[in-house]
Order: sequence, then structure tokens, then C-alpha cells
Amino acid sequence: MEGIRLDVWLWAARFFKTRSLAKQAVETGKVEVGGQRPKSSRAVRVGDALRVQRGEEVFEIAVRGLSDSRGPAPVAQALYEETGASRTAREALRLQRAAARDGYLPPEHKPDKRARRLIRALGDIDAL
Repeated sequence: MEGIRLDVWLWAARFFKTRSLAKQAVETGKVEVGGQRPKSSRAVRVGDALRVQRGEEVFEIAVRGLSDSRGPAPVAQALYEETGASRTAREALRLQRAAARDGYLPPEHKPDKRARRLIRALGDIDAL
């Protein structure tokens, strides 16, 4: 196999749950190949450098294998190799998100009728 469609490879490597989600991500600019915005039909070859943005996470990877079928996770992880800088950046972002929610304490019980009225009257406090 010389090359495979980008959206099929992203689906097979388990970056997206469906091929249509992978195609949509490519079309909206969430995937770059060699620093450029590709089409979903672009052929991916071994050695290509990809940048995949999925939610808040950004993966910078190098293609190490090709597959057009979706297999188990260990097989999918063998299709690419993530750069060390990308891995450390994702880990730092994960730790930052965890630290941001450390001070949050969920309420002990559901709000009663009076509390619900106050909440509705105040609106979205966080927007202020």
C-alpha cells in the first residue's frame, strides 16, 4: 500500500469514532499535513507529519503505518508515533485543567424551591 485516504487513516488510527467525523475535522481545518490544510481525500504516506486537533487536545504525530480497517487500540497506536513535545504539552494542559477544577465542591443536595428562584433571578453569575 503506497497511500491511503486521510479520513480513512484517521478513523483507523482511532482519532475519530466515525469516518464522517474524521472527514468533517479535515474539512474544518482541525487536521494539517506537513503544515498545510489538506482535503479528506489526500493520500497519507508513511513518514508524513500530521497535526490533529481534537477538542482541546492537539496531537503532533508522524505516520508509521497504514491501515484502512479499524482494529484494536494497540494496533491503532502502532500506526503513528507522537512527538515528545506534543505529549508533554497535552500532559501539561491536562494537569492545568485538573488544577482548575480542584477548588470546586459540588453542592450537598439539590436546590429547593427558594434557591431555584434565586438562581433564576440572578441568571448566569459566571458571565459577569
